[in-house]
Amino acid sequence: MNIEEYRDYCIQKKGVTESFPFPKNLPNVLVFKVGEKMFTATDISTYASITVKCNPEKVDELRAKYPAVTPPVYMSKKHWNSVVMDNSIPDSLLYQWIDDSYDLVVKKLTKKIRLELGI
Repeated sequence: MNIEEYRDYCIQKKGVTESFPFPKNLPNVLVFKVGEKMFTATDISTYASITVKCNPEKVDELRAKYPAVTPPVYMSKKHWNSVVMDNSIPDSLLYQWIDDSYDLVVKKLTKKIRLELGI
């Protein structure tokens, strides 16, 4: 998956917005949100990795199974994983992890916000 495919996949999901919310400290970090809650991010200057939200019960399992899955630098290591974009993870699995991340965030949104977003 290249950066264009990543962006296209994320932005087509219902209620998703994209932004660069850290202009001073991390100006090149592109963040995708649903209902104002982040579900994935990447540094567009390198696209060396993506960060996705993960079920806490699966975080360690995925890190043990896939060398490209690592603890994130800036996010909670209990709820997030970084995935090194070294082509060792099949695109189908990357898409699934993005979907899982999106779904985890959507589940935490209020019913009102989900209705407003048409989710």
